[in-house]
Amino acid sequence: MKVATFNCNSVRKRLPIILEWLEKEKPDLLALQETKVQDKDFPAAAFHEAGYHVYYRGIKSWHGVATLTREEPTEVLYGLDSSDNSDEYRLIQTVIKGVRIINTYVPQGTDVETEKFQYKLKWFARLRKYFDKYLKKGDPIIWLGDLNCAPEEIDVAHPERVVNDPDFHIDARIAYKKTVEGRFIDVYRMKYPKKIQYTFWDFFRNAYAHNRGWRIDHILATPDLAKKCTKVVVDLEPREKPNPSDHTFVWAKFKL
Repeated sequence: MKVATFNCNSVRKRLPIILEWLEKEKPDLLALQETKVQDKDFPAAAFHEAGYHVYYRGIKSWHGVATLTREEPTEVLYGLDSSDNSDEYRLIQTVIKGVRIINTYVPQGTDVETEKFQYKLKWFARLRKYFDKYLKKGDPIIWLGDLNCAPEEIDVAHPERVVNDPDFHIDARIAYKKTVEGRFIDVYRMKYPKKIQYTFWDFFRNAYAHNRGWRIDHILATPDLAKKCTKVVVDLEPREKPNPSDHTFVWAKFKL
């Protein structure tokens, strides 16, 4: 099974890039984040024509997640919980081929001195409760998406300069690691423990050309499933196309 994640930074703007990538790579599942479109305007027909079922939640101009699957899922769930603040536009859970896959767009946090950063930390705590509800020992589960955290110094260029960034601040890293530990394994870092590789480069100061990036888009799997991961790739080609997202595709293959 081949699964992929991509923060598209507007699904309508990146539609040609996404469709071309789907045709070339043919993943079983593609998780999109920051679709930035209301549900009524989501370009579902284009994905149906490409051979994919598509499930999505979004709001105008901000956030939004979508999951594309070649095989119709046996289960689809939206949001963190049943409360009014379930954040359906940040999380979609699907089950395909017996694997539960959780597509997530974690809050970015804006600034460590703001309430938005505190919301990010609380969101990780809510996510841990969510995982404890749905993760049963031995079940094959994948957590992937733009998780808005560079876990280690190797995952960001010039870490000494960004200690107060909401994606690298120690409190965010601790919250992320608490969510991962005992539940998941980062399959990219499992395969490449010392490789410097980023998945996001902002649009300013020619960051991509100078490789001043961040590894914040992740694919993680429960331990038994992680052992079955045969390949993990950060595909740089889409980032080099005209009108790219500031992120690129990450994909992993599992031998079920």
